[in-house]
Amino acid sequence: MSMFDLTGHVAIVTGGNGGVGLAFARGLVKCGAQVAIWGRNDTKNNVAVAELKALGGDVEAFRADVTEPDQVEAAFEATLARFDKVDSCFANAGGGGFRGLSHKTDRQTWLDTIDLNLMSVVQTWAPVTDHMMKRGEGGRLIVTSSIAALMGTGGAAGYSTTKAAVLGLVQGLAVELGQAGIRVNAILPGYIETEMSLNTPQAFQDAARRRAAIGRIGTLEDMEGVAVFLASKHSDFMTGQGIVMDGGHTIFPM
Repeated sequence: MSMFDLTGHVAIVTGGNGGVGLAFARGLVKCGAQVAIWGRNDTKNNVAVAELKALGGDVEAFRADVTEPDQVEAAFEATLARFDKVDSCFANAGGGGFRGLSHKTDRQTWLDTIDLNLMSVVQTWAPVTDHMMKRGEGGRLIVTSSIAALMGTGGAAGYSTTKAAVLGLVQGLAVELGQAGIRVNAILPGYIETEMSLNTPQAFQDAARRRAAIGRIGTLEDMEGVAVFLASKHSDFMTGQGIVMDGGHTIFPM
């Protein structure tokens, strides 16, 4: 048996139909977990499910926009009907928010970014937490933050602000839910090779490589193991923490 065997473990991965979320789902499936993907795009959902089933995974996708509470509730109920329980929930869905000077950005645009990257996590975790507490067997809540929460990003203050905010949420919920056996942690990726990131200017990619202490940017394969660790019993003594996955970007000056 593998040290990180997740047989019988049921995980939700929001935004699990591509990029880092799909990498999380891939790692979980490889270790035997059953995975519910929540995503807004049916076509991407279907492609992701087909890929994960080809790995032998027990996977199903549910259409959900996590900024819409009614859709979150419907996806959660459908997940329970399909898998009977939830052991971990990866709140990965989110986005970059607005681009531009923060003092030139209107209130509604700021609120939309907060809704996208903070309130969506609160809404996603609410029914999951209630289920875990009623079930009485603990669980795991994991959110995708970013190294932008630690360093700031010029021209994307909304992104940095909301990704920092979820770290406060993680710490608060870790204390609030610890006695119920629910661990709450964050993953902070650096520059990772995704379809979106590889469309950035070459100069930006080159700078990210130079900035990384190990001399390269991250791959999606790099993200699989951290998801498995946080879903597994081997992270039982970790809660309220943020795991930085950036190849040393935040410690190595250019």
